[in-house]
Amino acid sequence: MPEEPGQPTDRLSVAVDATPLLGSPTGVGKFCSGALSGLAARQDLAVGAFAVTWRRRHALGARVPPGVTVLDRAMPARPLQAAWRHGDLPPLEWFIGRWDIVHGSNFVVPPTSSAARVVTVHDLTVLRFPELCEPPTLIFPKLIRRALDAGAWVHTPSRFVADEVVAEFGADPARVRAVHHGIPPLPGFRSDEALPFDLPEGCRRYVLAVGTVEPRKDYPLLVSAFGEATAIHPDVALVVVGGDGWGVERFRAAVEASPARRRIMRPGYLSDRDLAATLRRAEVLAYPSVYEGFGFPPLQAMAAGIPVVATAAGAVPEVVGDGAILVAPGDGDALASALEDLLAVGSERAALIERGRLVAERFRWDTCADGLADLYRDALEARAGARKWGVTGA
Repeated sequence: MPEEPGQPTDRLSVAVDATPLLGSPTGVGKFCSGALSGLAARQDLAVGAFAVTWRRRHALGARVPPGVTVLDRAMPARPLQAAWRHGDLPPLEWFIGRWDIVHGSNFVVPPTSSAARVVTVHDLTVLRFPELCEPPTLIFPKLIRRALDAGAWVHTPSRFVADEVVAEFGADPARVRAVHHGIPPLPGFRSDEALPFDLPEGCRRYVLAVGTVEPRKDYPLLVSAFGEATAIHPDVALVVVGGDGWGVERFRAAVEASPARRRIMRPGYLSDRDLAATLRRAEVLAYPSVYEGFGFPPLQAMAAGIPVVATAAGAVPEVVGDGAILVAPGDGDALASALEDLLAVGSERAALIERGRLVAERFRWDTCADGLADLYRDALEARAGARKWGVTGA
């Protein structure tokens, strides 16, 4: 908890919504874990974590990094979310006490009575490609607009998304801050460590894709490009790591229709250790998305010395820079050609790996925490100034 009232301190108290740490692993959950680690290491912050849940609240303590105060008072999700969709009651302080900043980590930030508010907008898929979204997420734009109108500041993981938020919501650019994520760490790896699955008979190498199978990832395009690129490489498999999202039927149909279907496999979700072993032995990582607000898998691969081919979708060019081969979204021929080039061993492949390592070194969670801390202080200063002059919506 933050210091007791009346105690002199310049530590900023920040309560972060850590609900994404509960349940199945997601990119938002990785952001929460990494950001909390970086924030907790700072001496100028007092960091707490809360979860909007009733049944799972006691599980949060095992998920947050050391140095983070767990705020596990029961918060019934459905009634609270219904109330917050239509108004500003009850304020979050009723459940977690008084904090300087409340950070909504996943598109939504609860109403507060006194705390300044920050909300992370990871991407605007819901506006750009609503047909690729599940119905519960379609309410996000309304909630983002309400938060902006009430004076919330916005954190985005990329300049690309920050520009989109300003353009789509008419947000004040000074209140929308791009702060890059770090890279989710992977456990150590031994060269003799076995893969958590067996490759198809006759396969010695594999192209890897990591992420939930959903329309935004465009894995049917990858299946088609893989079949074309590896027609002369019978020793190469395609391994798609991740669970089923909505729309998985289209992916399954693409696999069934592929001449290379015998060499396409799905091991499902993998533990961090198994993912580390799988990633570090991949020949290539493919990232064929239609749209992205950031992109953890390419950075993890680049940090591990694995060459990457990705689509120039959304924020991907900003994130990977010159450390990956980029092709146009939806261009199966270009994707197949890039895969074929990277499956050939040569100096160009080695140069790409080295560039990827250099790019990945720029993405650190302590740097992310620095940027978030600056954002928090600016948001708090604006809140205090608005209150001094009696300005609403600040």
